[in-house]
This record gives sequence, C-alpha cells and structure tokens, in this order.
Amino acid sequence: MSYEGADLIFPHLGIVIKHLNNHITLFGSFDIAFYGIIIGIGMLIALFVIEQDARRHHNDPNLYYDFFIAAIICGVIGARLYYVAFQWDYYKNNLPSILNIRQGGLAIYGGIIAGCLAALVFCRIRKVSFFKISDSFFLGVLVGQFIGRWGNFFNCEAFGGYTDSLFAMRIREAIVNPSMISEELLEHIIDDNGIRYIQVHPTFLYESCWNFAVFLFLYWYAGKHEPGSGNVTILYFLLYGIGRFLIEGLRTDQLKIPGTTLAVSQCLSLLLVILMLIVIIYRKMHAKTA
Repeated sequence: MSYEGADLIFPHLGIVIKHLNNHITLFGSFDIAFYGIIIGIGMLIALFVIEQDARRHHNDPNLYYDFFIAAIICGVIGARLYYVAFQWDYYKNNLPSILNIRQGGLAIYGGIIAGCLAALVFCRIRKVSFFKISDSFFLGVLVGQFIGRWGNFFNCEAFGGYTDSLFAMRIREAIVNPSMISEELLEHIIDDNGIRYIQVHPTFLYESCWNFAVFLFLYWYAGKHEPGSGNVTILYFLLYGIGRFLIEGLRTDQLKIPGTTLAVSQCLSLLLVILMLIVIIYRKMHAKTA
C-alpha cells in the first residue's frame, strides 16, 4: 500500500500524517519549535493541577506558586545538564549547542533531581514540610510528563526498535536524526515508491499513556488520603520508575552510563523502584509497631 510520501504513518491504525512540521514560523522568519510550545502548555496545566490539589486540601496556593517558579527554573537547568553530561562526547566539541534546547535534549530525571533539591532548600527557608510540597507537586510533574512527551513526537525522537505490533509507527527516514537509527532498524527499512521508512515502537506514546494513567490514579488517591504524608511522592517514584524501566528498554536513543552499554535512566528507574519498595515496607512495619 502506498502512502504517497507521508512523513509519518501508523499503518495498522490507518493514521497518516502527510507533513509533520516540528515548528511554526512567525513573521516569515522566526521559528518556534512545537517542542517548546508543548513543554510550556504542560507547565501551565501542571500549575493548574497543583493549585487545585492545594485548594482541596485547604493549603495556601501562593506557597505552591512561589515554589513552582523556582522548581521550573531549576528543573529546566537540571534536565539540560543531565542530558548534556551523558552526551558529553558530542557537546564537548559543540559548546554553544548546550544552550540550544529548542530542538529537544531535556532529560526528565535531571529535572526531577534538580526540582527535589530546590524543594529541600525552599522548604527549609519557608519552614514547611517537604512532603506537603512534593505530594501536590508530583501530580503536576506527571501532567507535564504525559503532555511533554508529545514534544518528542514532533521532533521524531524517543522511539523504540523495530516492531510490527498494532501501534507500530512508520517514520520517513529522511526526517529522523541518523544517530537515532539503530542497525536493527536499518535491517527492517521499508521502501515505499523510493521513500525509505523506519518502523518503530512509539515509546513516547507508551510513556505518555502510562504517565496519564499514573496521574489519574494518584490524583484519586491523593483525594482519599491524608495530604502531606509522602505517600503520593513515594507512589510517584515507584509507579513512574516501573513504567520508565520497562519502556526505556525499548528505546534506541538511550543515554548510556559512560564506558558501558547500560541505559542510565533504566538503571536509575530500577534503583528507585527498589528504594520505594523498601520505604513502603519499612513504613508498614513501623506503623504496626507504633
């Protein structure tokens, strides 16, 4: 079946996108990347969710507004530095590119680590409980994550290896960064009237759906349990870690631990899952003996 040179196709779902642009152009010359637009939309909706959670628990939303500003600044810086650190072989010879985040290159774990550090400082200064902030904030983080993954869609990145499953995604090879195309994908190149396609797992979609499901569960859970207990934060790291560990194993553009073939995000996810299970068990045992 011919798709007449479409940029992106979900062949088993009958979805065809003829032209996939990754930006809009204003005034004929100024480009704005969809990646940045989507990240910005995610941040705004995340703030709305955090505010709503604060209000339903009778907390002052202004406290969360103040932290949100600090968290976004620190989170973006942390996400970029994390990404650059594990791609240093490229950036050491292209230092100006470190500042160019318009085309992608933000690692969520770097943002989370920086955001948690910012929260610790903020809570110490404002003399509030860390979990009071984090239990609401991680609901917003999940919103940012499941929306933000669609920025990867427009950038044609964060995809997996070859698949012919129901959700298989076919991308025109010419619009993909060659460094993201694995040997396995080259072995399964699809030629349609002289146009070459790779066919991959849409891992951005898998993770977006997983994060959305986790968000729905935790938003419901947070409304039924005592606010500020830390349970939402612990469950966030546990459930996000499980999903990320499984999905990361499918990706072809993993950040690797230097000198190894190990995916850093997969290792970190596994570590978080183990740690959170230990914390949950400890809390339950402590509650029984209290």
